[in-house]
Amino acid sequence: MSSPTTQVVRPAGAGHETLYVLLLCLMILVVAGSVVTWRHESQDVSSVSSHQLDARRDLSASEQGIYADLRVTLDEIHLLRREQQTLPTPEALADEGFAPFAQDASSVSRGGHAWQLLDAKAYFGQSQTPTVAGSFLMRLTAGDDAPDIWLSRDKTIIAPRDLTDAALESAGWQQIVAQFDAGVTRQHRH
Repeated sequence: MSSPTTQVVRPAGAGHETLYVLLLCLMILVVAGSVVTWRHESQDVSSVSSHQLDARRDLSASEQGIYADLRVTLDEIHLLRREQQTLPTPEALADEGFAPFAQDASSVSRGGHAWQLLDAKAYFGQSQTPTVAGSFLMRLTAGDDAPDIWLSRDKTIIAPRDLTDAALESAGWQQIVAQFDAGVTRQHRH
């Protein structure tokens, strides 16, 4: 009989495997970095005029709430205008429960605005607490679906008689514009 043979198998070195894993990681990082660089989008930040306010950046939380309510209620105002052939009064809108015209806890905490219809062309909401939220003016035209909303933080503001842009600007009103150029989380102020 022959003597048994023993064959010793030595383990492969971990050095080569580690090198291959590190090279694979490096290759993944290079590919990911090139994709990020290639897909980079430049941020075009548009500025607003001196007589305008950005709805996201320049309004207080209360003012943003009132602005959003006015934009939402505008659709209902247009529907009621078509049915009645005239703009609904702020009292009628309040009776229907439309914010910001309805007098509820939310409207009180946002400045307690007293709303009135001006010349069947605009809604004027005079703030009872200008430190919380300024006074609002929403101009409406017959075929315009976009709201034209203005804000004045003047404590002694009265309902404007002339509703033209030039007259409102000279009286200290600022037009609110909504820009959808970049997300708020991507905002970089330097």
